Amino acid sequence: MLPNRWMAKTGRKHKMNYQYIKTEQADLIATIRFNHYGKRNALSECLIEEMHHALEVFGKEDVRVLVLRSDQKNKVWSAGHDVMELPRSERDPLPADDPVMVLLKSIRAFRAPVIAMVDGSVWGASTDLIMSCDIAMGDHDSTFAITPAKLGLPYTASGILHFMSRMPLNVVKEMFLTADPIGADRALQIGILNHLYVSSELEAKTYQMARTIASRSPQANSVLKAQAQMLSDAAVMNPAVFEHLQSLRKNVYMGSDYREGITAFLEKRDPVFGQAK
Repeated sequence: MLPNRWMAKTGRKHKMNYQYIKTEQADLIATIRFNHYGKRNALSECLIEEMHHALEVFGKEDVRVLVLRSDQKNKVWSAGHDVMELPRSERDPLPADDPVMVLLKSIRAFRAPVIAMVDGSVWGASTDLIMSCDIAMGDHDSTFAITPAKLGLPYTASGILHFMSRMPLNVVKEMFLTADPIGADRALQIGILNHLYVSSELEAKTYQMARTIASRSPQANSVLKAQAQMLSDAAVMNPAVFEHLQSLRKNVYMGSDYREGITAFLEKRDPVFGQAK
C-alpha cells in the first residue's frame, strides 16, 4: 500500500512529493534524484524509505529504464551509509534487514535496467549501490571508495561478491584494504564505469543510452537482467562456510576496532586501531 502523504493525483498520473529525493518519468524512462545535500545524500533510512516508495510506483508503470543520479552536481554524489544510524557496538551493523542492504537488493531486483549517472565522489555503501546498478556512467569528477576499513566495520560477504562480479579480485582487495578513492580514469579501466564523459556531456550521453535501451524489447531486457543477476550470484556456499564467515564478522563488530572506528568518526578524528589478532 502506497502512503498517501506522497501521492497526489494529476489526471491519470501520480505526482510524487518527496523530501529527500526527486522523481520524474518521461518517454519510458524513470529518474530518481538524490536531494538531501544537508547529509551529502547519505543513504539514510528516510531517504531509503522514499526510494522504496518510488521504486514501487515505477515498478507498476511502463518504465523500461531507471536512471539514478544526484539532483545537482556537487563534490559528493553520495556519502554512503549514514554512520549516525549504525550501532555503536556489540551487534551486527549490517544485518540482512539493514535498510541499506535491503535497498541494494531492491535495485538489483528492479525489473528494468538501472543506470547510475555519477558526477561526484561516491563513498562506502553508495559504491556498493553503484555495483548494484546495471550500468554506470560518470564524469571526471567521479571517484569511488569502499570504506569499512576506516570504521573497523566487517563488510558483508554478499557485498564483497558485488565487487568481485565486476572487477578483478586484486583490485577488490586493494579498494577494501586501503579504503582509498579510485579516480574516474581508473574506474573506467577496471570496470566500475561503463563510460566516462566530460561533465557537460554526461547527462545527454546518459539519457541517450537510456533512450536506446528503452527502444529495445522490455521483456527480453528484463529477462536478460534477471539471468545475469542469477548467474553472477550463483556462488555456492555450504552452511559451514557461511557460519564461519559470520563468526569472523562477529569477532570484528564485537571487538575494539569497530568501537574505535565509530567513536573516532563521531569525534571527527583519525581512529587509533588496536593490534591485529
